[in-house]
Amino acid sequence: MSVNSKTTENFLIEHSRSGAVSFHMPGHKGSGIYRETGHGDFLKCMMDGDITEIPGADNLFHNDGILADTARAYASIYGVKKSYLLVNGTSCGIIAGILACVGEGETLIMARNSHKSVYNAVRLGGIRAEFVYPSMTDGLAGSVAPEDVAAAFDRCPDAAAVILPSPNYYGICSDIKAIADIVHERGGILIVDQAHGAHLKMMEGLTRMPLSAETGGADIIINSTHKTLASFTQSAVMNVNSDRVSLDEIEDRLQMIESSSPSYILMGSLDINRSIIEEQGERLFRRWASCVDRFYREAAAIPGIRVMNNLPFLDRTKLNIDATQLGMSGADLAEELLKRSIVAELATGGMVMCMTGIGTTDEHIDRLIRALTEISEEFGSMGVINSDLSDGAVSEEVWTRRHLQGECAGKTERINVNDAAGMCAADYIIPYPPGVPLVCRGEIITAEDCDYVSGLVSRGEDVLGVDSLGMVKVYVTDEK
Repeated sequence: MSVNSKTTENFLIEHSRSGAVSFHMPGHKGSGIYRETGHGDFLKCMMDGDITEIPGADNLFHNDGILADTARAYASIYGVKKSYLLVNGTSCGIIAGILACVGEGETLIMARNSHKSVYNAVRLGGIRAEFVYPSMTDGLAGSVAPEDVAAAFDRCPDAAAVILPSPNYYGICSDIKAIADIVHERGGILIVDQAHGAHLKMMEGLTRMPLSAETGGADIIINSTHKTLASFTQSAVMNVNSDRVSLDEIEDRLQMIESSSPSYILMGSLDINRSIIEEQGERLFRRWASCVDRFYREAAAIPGIRVMNNLPFLDRTKLNIDATQLGMSGADLAEELLKRSIVAELATGGMVMCMTGIGTTDEHIDRLIRALTEISEEFGSMGVINSDLSDGAVSEEVWTRRHLQGECAGKTERINVNDAAGMCAADYIIPYPPGVPLVCRGEIITAEDCDYVSGLVSRGEDVLGVDSLGMVKVYVTDEK
């Protein structure tokens, strides 16, 4: 087979040899942190370590051995009642947590910018959703206000639970302690999708960062340890943090949702992540915090580069970089970074989000600062090259306007997204990343939605619910 054959294997091999700097998930940033912390031998045993439940390996769903020890260690690290190892990502923990706490026909108060897994849980459980809307910051979904959660309970006093992302994709957190107090006063359970904040508990006090959802008093917290810490992609940890939650119900739903053939490679990486945190965490988290602080200091001196750094509940490990003063859209900036072998997590509107992790080093920060300096010098001398930078931005009305609600029933057909204004969506339309539905199933597609999605598709960005021909699924009637 030719080395240039377009296969996943060859792509991964070539990427691993490219020397590119990762400012995207996962948080380990490559093999360096395993070798640095004494876990290099694990990297050599991938195939031979890919096993099933042989004697001594323990069983994820009936654990009383090495897997139980790992889970207990995570409970101690996070200071919670009980932790569960997840091998289907945070998504399975979110779905299981919701189904364990909210019965069919009951109400879940949910942030409108929740991950698609929350919407899947609502659909699977026959649950009624009541939206709360995030604030908007520079075209990005921001925090959920405690008073808006209280108002949702006023509308739905019997709501069983509340769920919201904190941090969200861009690192913007909500005031979890204030929200937890409201939810508990109303007799509800607070579930926090902390997929992007598995590190918050360990970084409390090291740099200017929000408190974790565990410290804030949430009842269930799901952490994607792979996103910012050192475990492999698709591994995660669910933390149960109060007696309001039935462990029997949680465990029953987890075994329904998770694979019956859990990967021991993933679970092994969760144990290594645990070991790294327990044995070398203080050094590594201080190094990480120092890298982040240095980036903000040095980036502030680069002409034409702005970095989001002034929000009260901001996870500063997410580097939201704006180069619109140089006439560059987020896509432009991401492309220029890629030319310099720096791979960003996300470009949206006028902003690029570079995601740091426990594996981020001073060398990574050096290369990012050097690249931004070069870009500033090159494009600053050219003047504005793109005067229309709004086509990729999310307007303030995308989530805060109320969609007209349609009926989720009847015949469906696929039509071009440009012709879908006024139609009732029969599927979710989800820009990915960040995996947050722009249009929900049953909502009316607006002309603004069509323009926004068309712009994303034309730039080659992934939008779930839009096929390769630009078609979306809608409900139709027999009336013509």
